[in-house]
Order: sequence, then structure tokens, then C-alpha cells
Amino acid sequence: MRGKTLVISGGTRGIGKAIVYEFAASGVNIAFTYNANEELAQSQVVELESKYNIKARAYKLNILEPETYKELFLEIDKDFERVDFFISNAIISGRAVVGGYTKFMKLKPKGINNIFTATVNAFVVGAQEAAKRMEKVGGGSIISLSSTGNLVYIDNYSGHGTCKAAVEAMVRYAATELGEKNIRVNAVSGGPIDTDALRAFVNYEEVRDKTAELSPLGRMGQPSDLSGACLFLCSDKASWVTGHTFIIDGGTTFK
Repeated sequence: MRGKTLVISGGTRGIGKAIVYEFAASGVNIAFTYNANEELAQSQVVELESKYNIKARAYKLNILEPETYKELFLEIDKDFERVDFFISNAIISGRAVVGGYTKFMKLKPKGINNIFTATVNAFVVGAQEAAKRMEKVGGGSIISLSSTGNLVYIDNYSGHGTCKAAVEAMVRYAATELGEKNIRVNAVSGGPIDTDALRAFVNYEEVRDKTAELSPLGRMGQPSDLSGACLFLCSDKASWVTGHTFIIDGGTTFK
């Protein structure tokens, strides 16, 4: 995989950061986005290049404005000769999810729409732009991060869970239409993963303890549990895997 290029949204924290370092350790060049903390992003660029001897660049992206992906990829074109992998990972939190992260009877269209925009629309536009570049180099791999919250009930998660189900359906459509270009499209669906985003949940401790109780492995999921799955799906070892959702949940959805 050395010399190939990954484009990933949301690469400075949690699952996205774990993916960035997983791919960099395999010699993949990295183009990642950040939302607000440019200083953190640029320090990460320096570390990636010095530690792994790869090329890394950071770009500002507001995931609630997915149409700006077009301009973003034009900037990436200036810095990288090719795009081989695209991972739609960035999520929203805070004020943007008000009315979306709540009980069913308190859901508001604006909150749900924001989550849908950041989850589904951002995947669509980002994947479209990435696919145009992948076609020029003979193919590639596209991944959307998802969540088992569209399969099992999680308190206050109806807005997110429904949008995750939608993006998994979009993944299957994209896989069917892009296969002729040798572009594979899959989703990686995580059970509750111990990240800053999860810690922002009002019932974080309850989710953490319940996840460890449900998992036969007796622990909460970590970002590195998903990054390895993403690396596999982008590798030649997954060359006949497309249109699927790879569930990484520590066995929690069975109980």
C-alpha cells in the first residue's frame, strides 16, 4: 500500500485519528480534514511525516457543508498525485445535534437534517469526488463509518441510528454502480467505541458499563478496533468484498 493516498474526513480525534495512524504505518500518504483546531492538525502532519516517512496534509472542512468537498478535492489534487482510498468518518456534536440526539418524542427536523447531512450527504459528495480520482488510477476503496445503533436500541440515538441505516443503504447503491470502475464500497459499523464523542453522551458511563457486560470479550470497543478493519477493507486481501457492512461490536449485538 506504500505510495497510495488516503483521504479521510475527521482525522484528528478518536476513530479518525486511529485510522490515520494505522494507514500511515503501512506507508500510505494521508490527506485528512479537521473542523476547528488547525494547530492540532498541523502538529499531527509533522508527526506523521517524521515518524512514518510519508506525505501528510490537513484541510479544514465543515461537514455540514458537504458541497465544499468539491473545492477540497481540488486542493488535494495540488498536493497529491493520486487518490486510492476515501473514508467518510467525520461526525457532528454539540449545538448541531440539538433536536437530533434525544428521545423520539423530542426529535426536531433541523437536528435530524443536520445529522443526515453530516452522515449521508457528506458521504455521497465525498465519495463522488474520490471516485473520479480513483477511476484515473484503476480503482480504489471507499468506506463509510457506521454504528450498530441502527440495529439495536441506544437511548437518545434514534436520529443518529436512522441516519446510519440510511448511509449503509447508500453504500450498497454506490458499490453496485461503482464496481465496474473497480471501486469497492463498504461500511464499517462499530458497537459503542470509547471516544470523545461517546463521552459527550449524557449516559456515557451507563453505555460503557453495559457494553462491557454484553460483550463476550468483557470490554468497551477502542478506536484501534475499527482502524484495522478499515485497513483490511482497503487492502488487496479484501479485493472481492464490496457492498457490505463490516460489524465490529465485540459480540454485543447478539445478546
